Amino acid sequence: MINEKDAAILAILQANGRVSHAEIGRRVGMAPSAVFERVRKLEERGVIQGYSARLDPRALGLGTLAYIFVRGDEGLGAPRMAKALAQIPGVQEVHHIAGEDCFLVKVRVESTDELGHLLSERFGAIKSIRSTRTTIVLGTTLETADLPLATESGVVRVVKVVKERGRG
Repeated sequence: MINEKDAAILAILQANGRVSHAEIGRRVGMAPSAVFERVRKLEERGVIQGYSARLDPRALGLGTLAYIFVRGDEGLGAPRMAKALAQIPGVQEVHHIAGEDCFLVKVRVESTDELGHLLSERFGAIKSIRSTRTTIVLGTTLETADLPLATESGVVRVVKVVKERGRG
């Protein structure tokens, strides 16, 4: 569990990982050196795993987003299949799921033609895959990696960056 100050710092960093310790300190009422120390401790504890930039997939020619349900023959947890799926170019997420399917895989590719190639050539090369079901995303209203932050007092803060997108 995290305290209110750490939650406030994390909320600011989720919204903008490039914000300075001085700016965070100004917003939360702390000295920059105290913010630096808290951020360092959050990094050491593994709460902060890293920093990255959010890129626009369309600007990079990756306008097709799809989710693929994968069913396989491999045993419980299917570790070899999970590893093979994670190594496919264009795969962004691999989730082991409950239910009839084994995995939910998020992919971004240039086009539906490329998606078809990815399914037949890359997914098809994994012998333990029995079947796939693919859902193509037509438009996105909200996409975020920001997490809700539960504090010691039970207050939950959610920071969301909403980006409106057209159909596509």
